[in-house]
Formats: sequence, C-alpha cells, structure tokens
Amino acid sequence: MRGDCVKIKFGTDGWRGIIAEDFTFANLRRVSAAVARYIKEEGKAEQGLVIGRDTRFLAEEFARTVAETMTAAGIKIYLTNEAMPTPVTAYSVLAKEAAGAVMLTASHNPPEYNGFKFIPAYAGPALPHITDRITALIPDEAAPVRGNQDLAEVFDPKPAYYDFLSRQVDLEKIKSSGLRVVINPMHGAGIGYLEDIFTGLGLLAVSQRNWRDPLFGGQMPEPKPALLKDLRQAVLAGQGDLGLALDGDGDRFGIIDATGAYLLPNDVLALLARYLIEVRGLKGAIARTVSTTTLLDRIAERYGIPVIETPVGFKYQAQAMLEQQAFLAGEESGGLSIAGHIPEKDGILACLLMAELTAHYGKPLTAVQEDIHTEYGRLYTRRLDIKCTPETKEKVLEKLKTFSPKVIGRHKVIASTKIDGSKFILDNRSWVLVRPSGTEALFRIYAEAETEPELEKIQQAMAAELGLV
Repeated sequence: MRGDCVKIKFGTDGWRGIIAEDFTFANLRRVSAAVARYIKEEGKAEQGLVIGRDTRFLAEEFARTVAETMTAAGIKIYLTNEAMPTPVTAYSVLAKEAAGAVMLTASHNPPEYNGFKFIPAYAGPALPHITDRITALIPDEAAPVRGNQDLAEVFDPKPAYYDFLSRQVDLEKIKSSGLRVVINPMHGAGIGYLEDIFTGLGLLAVSQRNWRDPLFGGQMPEPKPALLKDLRQAVLAGQGDLGLALDGDGDRFGIIDATGAYLLPNDVLALLARYLIEVRGLKGAIARTVSTTTLLDRIAERYGIPVIETPVGFKYQAQAMLEQQAFLAGEESGGLSIAGHIPEKDGILACLLMAELTAHYGKPLTAVQEDIHTEYGRLYTRRLDIKCTPETKEKVLEKLKTFSPKVIGRHKVIASTKIDGSKFILDNRSWVLVRPSGTEALFRIYAEAETEPELEKIQQAMAAELGLV
C-alpha cells in the first residue's frame, strides 16, 4: 500500500473527510471503484446507479468522477443537473428500480467536509455488512478512467418524489388550513423542495437562505436553535405560522412554531407518535435509538405498542422499518421516517408532517406539546460532551467494560443495556447513557429526567463515577 493512501472507513452515516486532505478525487475513485465492483458481484450492473450530491464545493466535479468510474465499469447511471437531497436520492433508487445510489454529502458538517454514502436497493442507509464488503473491495489506487456517456441518463427527480410524498402527507388538510410558512434550507440540497410544495398548494411560503453557498453563510448547515435565529425572527415578525428548516442534505429538520419556540427532535417525535396513533390509526412498533426520549415509550405503553430500541444511526432504524414493522422511526439528532415512506430519514417529510399537525390541531405545536405533557408527564433530555486526554479515554473505555454501578447519584440502577454504549435505567424512570466518540478523545453523556436540576445531577454523577471530572 502506498504511504499516502488514506484508509477509507464508513462511519455512522457513510465516509466523510476534509476536502483536499482525505476527501480527494483519488480517494473518491477508490471508493467508487469498490462500489462498482460490489454492484457487479451482486449481479445488478444492468439496474444502474443513482448519483446524488449536495451543494458543497466541487460537488459537480466529484459527482462526475463517480459517474466516470461507474460507466467505465459498465454500470448505467442516473444523475441530475442540480443538487438533490439525500431522501430524494434514496427514493429515486425505488423510482428507477436501481441497484442503489451514491450520495455525495457531509450532511450538517462544516463546509470543509464532504462525504460518500452508499444507499442499497431498499432505499435506506447501508447496513454494516454491506459497508464492510465495500470497504474490503477498496483498492489501494484507482487511476482516472474515461466514462461512457451512453450509459448516463439525466433525469428530474422532483415529479416522482412529490407524487410519492402526496401519499404520505395529507396535503389537502394543509391546504385548507391556509397555513403560512417560512422556509430555510440553509443553502443546502433542499433548496426549492418545500417551496414548490407549499406554493403548489396555493399557500404563502417565504424563503430564507435559498441559494447555493458552499460556505453555508459561514456556519454549519445544521438546523439547531443557535443557527436558526433568522427563521425564528421571521416567524415572530408575522411572516409565517410555522418555520421549517432543513440541513445541508435535506435529511434532518428544524421546526419553529407560531410562538417562536424551537421544537427539539424529541418533541417532534412525541407529537408525531401520538398523532399517528390517535388520528391516523397506524399500528406496529415505534423504533427509537438508545439516546432518544422515553416519552415515546410512555405513549406507546398507553396503546400497547412495542418500542424497538436501536443503536445510534438511522441504518438501524431502517432495519426496524423493513423487518419489524415500525410505523415511526426516529432519533434525537433530527431524523425520522414513517411507514409507507422510504426507510431513510427525510427532513422534507418531517416538515410536512409538522405542517399537517399544525393544520389538524389549529394551534401552535407547543400548545399540543403541553397537552402531551399533561397526559404523559414532562421529560428533559440533554447531551453533555466531555473532552479528555487520549490516556484518560483509554482508562475510561477499559473501566466501562465491567462498569456495573448499583447507584448513580441518589438513584438505584434497576436495569442496563449495552446496545450502543453503556446505558443505565434508574429507579425514578430517568436514564443515563455513555458513548465514546469514535474519532476524538471525548465522551458523550446523554441523560433524561423529569426536571432539569435532576438531569444535571445525573450527568455530573456519571462523569464523576467514570473519572471524567
């Protein structure tokens, strides 16, 4: 192996790297060659491959490199003339009956990053056994090749995707409500999608940051409160009844209701769970990650619905949808999907569903949220990131192998799991989860409790138990 050959590794959601440092044309050719070989070994070369990209620097050139590698290998490709959100790329796999897709995106990461995701034929994130196979096929080098333009087809993904969405969302309910929205795609691949849908319904849609900017306005394209101040201000100024945001590749969402309140993804999932059960009458299971609110469990318990707890990563949520009849799959980091939709997180879908809920209840989402809290109780969830030295990280990792506390803070531990990290359930229905970073000397301590002071005490107690403070 060449000394400068970067080891390409698929993480929670694909391979990501810094442009020009490890995400280079040479390395992109290597991983593309591996995917081409994987598709051919699966006997699916004739089905073709969809290629999607976001709005990052050199996006078109990177997509062209993937296309050349695939068509040189005899694989037909489907691509667009503009950026395409991850969920749209995933749905296009089904629409084209393709062998899969490559999505070039670093999602909500800073602008200096880009990434490579492989989406298999089932239109969801690739599971580890697939990415492990692809990783094993990555060559040390892959020389530039001349592509075959006869195997390239340019298509418009929007009509088929919009038609598909119309079967997942009650657009008539939204239309009849007269709802006004402010839309902020954060300069990402979702530009124009929500705008098309709402204006197509004859509704007022005000847009922010709806032009391509590879620097994302000098910030991360992540729809969290600190980065959506302009969206909140527009809603409070009366420009809309609801603020809707998307991340860089359109698979995550940010919601601001008429009061200017930002709804955490955990809140959105609880709202949606109750709505899907009570109003739509959906049946099956609810899938959530180990770090996602157990308010979902309380709602599910009321209706005798099972809850599937998965590791972090939507690929495991997708598996629950495909194999365990989950009608709602969600994660606290801002991804969700529902039964009937693709097994991939879709921020566009999430925004439309929150518009549907607003239209249905006829009041701000926070008012609906208060109804849920009255019925099921209020829970506070937070993640605490603690940096440490590499030496301390190794010591803590070693300790976690056998760590089995009887008490955390002033609460007894009544159960524990090792699904993803170390999670401990306490006697007052609170919980705490410790997960190490895969790339940094850092630990993430998630916790949930019925009061914020109790939440902080649990996190600090756990940090102290592990020697992180």
